[in-house]
Amino acid sequence: MELVERIEMNPERLNGKPVIRGTRITVELILKKMAEGAEITDLLESYPHLEKADIQAVLNYAARTHADEEFVRPTGT
Repeated sequence: MELVERIEMNPERLNGKPVIRGTRITVELILKKMAEGAEITDLLESYPHLEKADIQAVLNYAARTHADEEFVRPTGT
């Protein structure tokens, strides 16, 4: 299974936010926890029904989502 296939969006669940397939755990939640310093092992302990491939799928999804975006540097920086 390709990593991105582990991510789903359903407009009838959580307002269509991307989640790990079969859960209500959002991509956003996992990314926030990792930004706060959580390691993959921490996440797997906190959410024992997840697999390492689910966390990798979140990162892959985030990378693909931003791959083609243009970023504008704020003025004054």
